[in-house]
Amino acid sequence: MLTITQALHDQIVAHAREDHPDEACGVVAGPVGTGRPERFIPMLNAARSPTFYEFDSGDLLKLYREMDDRDEEPVVIYHSHTATEAYPSRTDISYANEPGAHYVLVSTADADDAGPFQFRSFRIVEGEVTEEEVEVVQAY
Repeated sequence: MLTITQALHDQIVAHAREDHPDEACGVVAGPVGTGRPERFIPMLNAARSPTFYEFDSGDLLKLYREMDDRDEEPVVIYHSHTATEAYPSRTDISYANEPGAHYVLVSTADADDAGPFQFRSFRIVEGEVTEEEVEVVQAY
């Protein structure tokens, strides 16, 4: 299960809406070994595409060095889908290389009449996708 604060949830959704019609992407870092998302890090979609996202390699290297210096790890890796449901695509699955991370997808398409977005979390390990419950809390 992903437990995330309302503030972080809202920041991820706001980023997805702000970058629409392009896909948004980013990371929420947390202290190593805690599994607790704490620090919101919106990233630039280097692909600038409505159907694909890509972290800029220089930005990603800088981020990993910064997390290492702060004893953090990527707890949540998120991106948006602008025209489809919030479910990992084949490309998303092939690029998932953090087996300990929660992969959050936000859909800014109203694909199911459930509202203007969907917020879902998945574990992706060795190509296997497992959806997990999301608990939004006021504070940890």
